[in-house]
Amino acid sequence: MSLDPQIETLLKHLAAEAGPALESRTVAQNRAAGRAFAILAGAPEPVADVRDATATADGRDIPVRIYRPVTEPDAGPLPVTLFFHGGGWVFGDLDTQDHIARTVAGRSGTIVVSVDYRLAPEHRFPAAADDAYAALTWVADNAAGFGGDGERLAVFGESAGGNLAAVLAQESLHRGGPRITLQVLAYPAVDRFDDSPSMYQYLAGPVLSRSYLEWFWGAYLSTPDQGADPRVSPARSGELAGLPPAVIATAENDPLRDQGDRYARKLADAGVPVQHLPVKGAIHGFLSFTGSVQLSRNVLNQLADAVAMAFH
Repeated sequence: MSLDPQIETLLKHLAAEAGPALESRTVAQNRAAGRAFAILAGAPEPVADVRDATATADGRDIPVRIYRPVTEPDAGPLPVTLFFHGGGWVFGDLDTQDHIARTVAGRSGTIVVSVDYRLAPEHRFPAAADDAYAALTWVADNAAGFGGDGERLAVFGESAGGNLAAVLAQESLHRGGPRITLQVLAYPAVDRFDDSPSMYQYLAGPVLSRSYLEWFWGAYLSTPDQGADPRVSPARSGELAGLPPAVIATAENDPLRDQGDRYARKLADAGVPVQHLPVKGAIHGFLSFTGSVQLSRNVLNQLADAVAMAFH
């Protein structure tokens, strides 16, 4: 295992402050830890405007936060990127990864709509996936109301949010929903039954251990057989042709690495344009470390730039 030196330093600081094993904590304790993690992102990037709104679709009200980049006064309607935070479908909210939404908005020139989907275990599968699709349809129908172009859409997700973004790309295609121009998946969970070498090599983490991953799956799913559903394990879908182009970032020192690598290959084999970014020295969740880790800033910028390229 080779770690980026700045990540290694950060992990030593986190280890000095560590409490009980994450998988032994309560839902409330893990949510508090997730909120505390947000401080590692550093100072927020400025954008032109941030406002909270409500996406009303399929009979539900879904909180969203809309980030508008700095643009020329006559820029016209802007493309829109839907962002889905990480947190194992159990924690995370509009604040915990505010820095990712800001960076993507600023560098891509797109309006970013961050989605506060329902969390498990109070709302188990398929609640988060249903909220993701409902938010997509709301954005497509209402983008003009906040200066966006509902026909130029991207999805961007991190970890569990990467799972939702991948699921959303498949669902929208198969249901004849809004067309998605690009899917950006950062170290996504895409296969519940993954038993590849990285799951053993990084059994104990860092940050995401296999036992902690099982804790998340136990909170998210009601029954074990749900793991075979493509809305849980998008990498298990046999219908990948025609999906939007994908940018997939995987972390070298992450139990989820191999399933992300394999999904990138499966998409490419199905004729989907794929840019795969294997990030050496990185660990799961590294995009949250932009406050002190240059590698995290560089990769986040690269992913945001990929969104910009998709529309320009």
